[in-house]
Amino acid sequence: MAKVVLKLGDDISTDIIYPGRYMATVLPSETPQYAFADNAEFNGRLKRKEIPAGSVVVAGKNFGCGSSREQAASTLKGHELAVVARNFARIFFQNSINLGLRTIVCPGIEAEEGQDLDITPDKVINLTTGKSFPVEPLPKARQAIIDAGGLIVYTRTRVLGKTPGSAKG
Repeated sequence: MAKVVLKLGDDISTDIIYPGRYMATVLPSETPQYAFADNAEFNGRLKRKEIPAGSVVVAGKNFGCGSSREQAASTLKGHELAVVARNFARIFFQNSINLGLRTIVCPGIEAEEGQDLDITPDKVINLTTGKSFPVEPLPKARQAIIDAGGLIVYTRTRVLGKTPGSAKG
């Protein structure tokens, strides 16, 4: 079960997720402090660690549009948030997969802040309303990258001949 901690509409750009004025900060260990920096209340909750890992951001269509900055995905990954959206901008979506950010394509999602979701491989169930929404599954290779924690970890485990999750470092 995961709680919806932020609900957004359509066309949420990478500049909303990670404002361009912070582009000098690119280390994944430093980017999370700027997640949704222009939303002072939500950013403050993130910084104060009031939002548990696995919490969900719900959005409409075209989440992550705009520039191709991967910091938009790394800032969310740094807080271990999941994103359930009706669909994603292509470059943001690939950056998310490469970084191991949990992204769920759910074209019919209906959820509000504070509601609880159960996310399964084939559907998202809004436990608060009792409604169920089908998920567009990722191709197996892309899902394997996310499950491994990102492209670097996935590749490292493949090169070393280990199963994802067993590689160190």
